[in-house]
Amino acid sequence: MASEIKLLARAWRVATERHVDHRRKGKRAEPYVNHLAEVADLVAEATNGSDANLVAAAVLHDTIEDTGMTYGELEAQFGSDVADLVAEVTDDKELSQSERKRLQVEHAGRKSSRAKLLKLADKTSNLRSTANSPPTDWSVDRKQKYLKWAREVVAELRGVDVWLEGQFDEAARHLDETLATLAGSK
Repeated sequence: MASEIKLLARAWRVATERHVDHRRKGKRAEPYVNHLAEVADLVAEATNGSDANLVAAAVLHDTIEDTGMTYGELEAQFGSDVADLVAEVTDDKELSQSERKRLQVEHAGRKSSRAKLLKLADKTSNLRSTANSPPTDWSVDRKQKYLKWAREVVAELRGVDVWLEGQFDEAARHLDETLATLAGSK
């Protein structure tokens, strides 16, 4: 138990240092660590707190993709299990955005069950954010396309956790309703 607490404390320290200047794209420009906290909370809840490495990976899930941290650095600080989980959900930023999105759908069903759980929590958090604090430069059409794509990814992740899938479905319904209201007001 003490080692798990130390692992999570170290994960939070590294994540906050690495993402210190990052903000969410939404109109509130929340600190990026709010997203990490929500993803970690969803993962912890879905696993009933039984997988500290997966929760640590949730905290760190964007460090390779968004901060330049390497797999080797993650492995040295957190071990291969955490580093492998982060790597498994990391997109290759050298590819175009459309190719990364296509590959997320294509590869989602082949991920490990733990990586699927992490990816599902990430998509849930992103939908919640899109509904509650959307990027100011996103049109209703772009939000609808994002929701459609997120559903395509999650369709390949299903079967990993009923509760978390329900959280995603609720976030998707909420975003649907929000978008319908916006479309109706135009």
